[in-house]
Amino acid sequence: MDDAQLLRYSRHILLDEFGVEGQQRLLEARALVIGAGGLGSPATIYLVAAGMGTVALADGDTVDLTNLQRQILHATHSVGSAKVDSARETLVRLNPETKLETIAARLEGSALDDAIGRADVVLDCCDNFATRHAVNRACVRHRKPLVSGAGVRFDGQIAVFDMRQPDSPCYECLFPADTQAEETRCAVMGVFAPLTGIIGTVQAAEAIKLIAQVGVSLSGRLLLLDALRMEWRSVRLKKDPDCRVCGQVARAA
Repeated sequence: MDDAQLLRYSRHILLDEFGVEGQQRLLEARALVIGAGGLGSPATIYLVAAGMGTVALADGDTVDLTNLQRQILHATHSVGSAKVDSARETLVRLNPETKLETIAARLEGSALDDAIGRADVVLDCCDNFATRHAVNRACVRHRKPLVSGAGVRFDGQIAVFDMRQPDSPCYECLFPADTQAEETRCAVMGVFAPLTGIIGTVQAAEAIKLIAQVGVSLSGRLLLLDALRMEWRSVRLKKDPDCRVCGQVARAA
């Protein structure tokens, strides 16, 4: 780190648990953020501000006026622009030292597999089960830590699935792909604007902790937030030995 970086990140460095070593790990790391919407906005902002060395941001959508109530990466003049272009404009102003790689597409197939294989940590900030399951499968294959968040109405949730730990569950253990779970989206159900900020910020915090190797991650726990009452609940998660993605059946295949 040079003198300017030591000053910029001094409030991290002053933390005994973090120090120069933790900040240096951040500066050398690569995060993949999938989704530049309500969750991806605060998550990416804090990753960039904190000094994540490279942030790859993937989103194939354009900015809509209805996004601006909560998607704080974007501004009124960005309506109609690609979300990743709008995000780049904001993030470069915030911290020009971070290397930004933007992908103006919905990651899938080999492109998703390649992007996850290159990342040190993956933040799932998307809004649909199909992508979440695809991201989870790739993270399990590559043994990459996954920070997963979701939020709709006044309800939010966040979990870390760290497949570097042999006893860690994966997203499939919690939400099997073959179950008929109701998919609720902000466009239909509405969402409390600060909820996405809270959940996305916690995602950033967990990703930074994982990279800097500080504290205890949310691996093996699901945090649930009722923002209407501002109450948090923590639920213990267990690995499903019969999970088709990370369990014994998958390993034997």
